[in-house]
Amino acid sequence: MADNDTSTANSADGNAKTRAARSSSASRGSAASRGNTRAAKASEDAMKKQIAELKREVNRLNRALSEQAEEAAGTAHGWYRSAADSASNLYSGASDRASRAASQLRTQAHSVSETVQQNPGTFSTAMLIGGLVGLLAGMAISRSSDPEPDWLRRWHR
Repeated sequence: MADNDTSTANSADGNAKTRAARSSSASRGSAASRGNTRAAKASEDAMKKQIAELKREVNRLNRALSEQAEEAAGTAHGWYRSAADSASNLYSGASDRASRAASQLRTQAHSVSETVQQNPGTFSTAMLIGGLVGLLAGMAISRSSDPEPDWLRRWHR
């Protein structure tokens, strides 16, 4: 029976050891779990900080791009205004010159018209002489050493 008592004692002692080992491994597992939780929380906090920093950087870049776009728009608007002013000045200058030329032509046409009305015979004579001069010039040009023009020979072949 003594043997029985020792085995029971050993068994009880073994159960206590097993419980102690389980307890210590549980506490180690709990500590490891807490360590993992802390590491995960630290990692999550670091990621949140990086995300917040990236958001600030993106906002800063957006502001910089917006300012550059405003500057470019202002420059383009200035160029447009300058081109529009130049075109307007050119148009008004051309319009003034065209107006003066039309006025001068109108004045000259009126004076020619008055001259023709006052001297119809002179006008008729001038037109007749101009027609004769044109006819003689045409005949002189048409006279050449070749009696038939080249285009006429093509039809006779």
